[in-house]
Amino acid sequence: MADHAAHPRAIWLDWLEFEKRYPQTTLDAYRRDIDHWLDYLTGQGCAVDQVTKLHFRGYLAAMSANGLARSTMARRVASIRSFYRYGARSGRYPGVEISFMKPPRQPATIPKAVAEGDAGDLIAAIKTLDGPDWAKTRDIAVLMLLYGCGLRISEALALKRRDAPLGPWLRITGKGGKTRDVPVVDAVRMAVDAWLNVAPFDLGPEGPLFTSSRGAPLNSRAVQRLMEKLRLNLGLDASATPHALRHSFATHLLAGGGDLRAIQALLGHSSLSTTQRYTRVDTAQLRDVHHSTHPRSAASRTKE
Repeated sequence: MADHAAHPRAIWLDWLEFEKRYPQTTLDAYRRDIDHWLDYLTGQGCAVDQVTKLHFRGYLAAMSANGLARSTMARRVASIRSFYRYGARSGRYPGVEISFMKPPRQPATIPKAVAEGDAGDLIAAIKTLDGPDWAKTRDIAVLMLLYGCGLRISEALALKRRDAPLGPWLRITGKGGKTRDVPVVDAVRMAVDAWLNVAPFDLGPEGPLFTSSRGAPLNSRAVQRLMEKLRLNLGLDASATPHALRHSFATHLLAGGGDLRAIQALLGHSSLSTTQRYTRVDTAQLRDVHHSTHPRSAASRTKE
């Protein structure tokens, strides 16, 4: 769908970018989501400001029939609600009802963390891969930021050259333009220093801290491919993703006695309920240990 300066879609996206200061990856997702919705309405012969509950339920049914994951459906619904909320505030779509625009209920999920030993093995295994040493040093620094500081991939790759060398605290701009300060442990600082010493490109203080072999900003897909290769080499489960290292940061802090409110601040979660998922992770791990080792557990008795 082509952009038109006066189209409410374009105005809404501009508002998200310049007023809400959403990162480009989020903007791209919102753009795809709203285009999908507008295309659906066009196919139904429905004007954008004449949406009914019947139209919306038909849209959910169409997404479900196409096999979309419930998480994707939920994100699209969130984008649609944001679009119409802005439309109501700006006076463009004051009569559109959004109370019925709710995503399908999702099952409760527990984040899958990488075990502490496996996290260390993943980072150490980078040295065994093919490729130039400078790229391995870069990749170690990136994964150390995910695991040692609990950063999202987008946050680590958004760092500028001026952010390094790292001090004892690092200011991060996360989702929705919210900033938070995270402590930097020595191992992370040393990993980033090692990268600075061998980085083949220096694009100035406003250039990216992490670059590709061509000097372009390193992208998240490159980090995802790295983790895919590492977990295959180590025989780890498919849940060992870059984002799992962020989960591991939280889970291991909690297991070590970390305060839930403090972990919420370090992760940049708006809601404590999001952070509370990690208490379920820890409880699940303790339950597994109990079932496998306690002398009165069924699992333990079957081994006798």
